[in-house]
Amino acid sequence: MIRPTVMISLGSEPLVEATFLERPNRFLIRAALLNGGGPVEAHLPDPGRLREILVPGARLFLRPAAGKHRRTRWTLTLAESPGGEGLVSLDTTLPNRLVHKALESSALPEFREWTLERAEATVGGSRFDFLLRGPSQLLVEVKSVTLVEDGVGLFPDAVTARGTRHVRELSSVARKDGWDAAVLFILQREDGREIRAAPSIDPAFAEALSEAREAGVRVLGRRCRVSLEGVELGDPLPAG
Repeated sequence: MIRPTVMISLGSEPLVEATFLERPNRFLIRAALLNGGGPVEAHLPDPGRLREILVPGARLFLRPAAGKHRRTRWTLTLAESPGGEGLVSLDTTLPNRLVHKALESSALPEFREWTLERAEATVGGSRFDFLLRGPSQLLVEVKSVTLVEDGVGLFPDAVTARGTRHVRELSSVARKDGWDAAVLFILQREDGREIRAAPSIDPAFAEALSEAREAGVRVLGRRCRVSLEGVELGDPLPAG
């Protein structure tokens, strides 16, 4: 069976190439446009460390920003990977949109027995990314991965109390309520062969993920194919 292509477009206007200058705060960068015009400021949608990606002189691609109330005229959309082998998407909201589209079109064999019930599902006192219906009720949490070291995608690239809480909540739902649950890591680049927790960065998250697996939570991974036109959901990756 041929699965439909699932892709998120990066917009109708061409991206503009730039080079990285500095990062004044978590959500703002300064860059020099390749076509000149002086340094510009751009919104950064990814609040992670990104130390391996945002280095002086790094090749970036900016999208013109819409909205008259925007502080910046640009949004940082893509960066070249540190080794220059490809591109990295820096929009942390994109994986959820990509997975949502894939679930709607039944493009994820990992969940072939389930159908999408709704996004942003509140169960108990917690909100999860997706609720699926099928042989059982299945909760899915999606995590964006941008850091790769020696071919291994690592999550997180900065301490994430929120991410740890989400994984522990999934463990609780699986143990106490008998629901099925899954964590789906989306690697927003192509140069990774697997995805793992990063205990050297966030030991609490790594421990929570290990406990979740023991509780029956499925740990899954996917890579993306990233181009100047869009981000396409790629092949499954081992994850754990």
